[in-house]
Amino acid sequence: MPAARRSPSPAPNRRRVLLAGGALGLGALLTACGDGDSSASGKNGSGGGGAGSWSFKDDRGRTATTDEHPKNIVAFISAAAALHDYGIKCKGVFGPSEPVGGKPNPQAGDLDLAKLTSLGTEWGQFNIEKYAALEPDLLISNMFPAPALWYVPEESSKKIASLAPTVGISVARASLKEPLKRYTELAASLGADLETERVRAAKARFHRAERTLRKAAAANRGLKVMAMTGTTDQMYVAVPDSYCDLNYFKDLGIEFVEGKKSDEWGFWEFLGWENADKYHADLIMIDNRTSALPPAELAKKPTWNQLPAVKADQTIPWPMEERYSYAGYAPVLERLAAAVEKSKRLKR
Repeated sequence: MPAARRSPSPAPNRRRVLLAGGALGLGALLTACGDGDSSASGKNGSGGGGAGSWSFKDDRGRTATTDEHPKNIVAFISAAAALHDYGIKCKGVFGPSEPVGGKPNPQAGDLDLAKLTSLGTEWGQFNIEKYAALEPDLLISNMFPAPALWYVPEESSKKIASLAPTVGISVARASLKEPLKRYTELAASLGADLETERVRAAKARFHRAERTLRKAAAANRGLKVMAMTGTTDQMYVAVPDSYCDLNYFKDLGIEFVEGKKSDEWGFWEFLGWENADKYHADLIMIDNRTSALPPAELAKKPTWNQLPAVKADQTIPWPMEERYSYAGYAPVLERLAAAVEKSKRLKR
């Protein structure tokens, strides 16, 4: 689909168009509902309004409003996981949530998926009938970049928006600190207590990990790190400034291989596997999402196996769609710091 190139997921063959049958029978309901995406102005990130009402200005500049505090919340999987870390519960999720290699999906965080309704796990699999049946008060998703909501099919986005207000949080081309801040604000507006022991401990752990990573980067100057993902036909090298986590890691001193923008969206440099050795890297971060080739499949690529970092076993999973909470990212920083500390500078 046309949107494939603009997103952090570079594999058009893994995308699915919306199943038209999911929208059948909704005509009357969709017509009766108004457009939930108000463009009214309001204080950035504010929650509140009149007694029992709620509002929040998202990163599109749109203010979502509800007459009563949202209870039936539906969110992209990692957005739901981030809110869960603040004690905010969702009723439904969409996006990758199935186990990976027999283990919980890394994008699901600490969610109990058995208690949630999934509207679809692949691109384009957003079941509108299931969504309507949840009687949603609010839909939340990330944006790569704004204004499109991640994993909300463009061809049915207006119908989906007519059922409940939507909130989009931008997670591209900024520092990681921005979505962390915005999800904290969103959770607070929805009633989260930011002073609980769990929330405070997670934030303290994050800042300790931040200091550890900064120290590791300073002690290993010159170590080249490459973030990548792979499909059957191509290897994709990340453009660090387009990703909020890599952008932030650069601020902490990590020296990244700088992929060149291969298209207008600017997230990746596309390389044929025959050119996998274009860049030298001492440490490789491998996309851990279900849409990417896992290490076992990458190992079937001869050129991959010849990369110095691969031969030296200097690779680490890259949770490029980790939930944007301090609880989610503290372990990410800790693992990256440990990998940087033990990695050696390698010869080509």
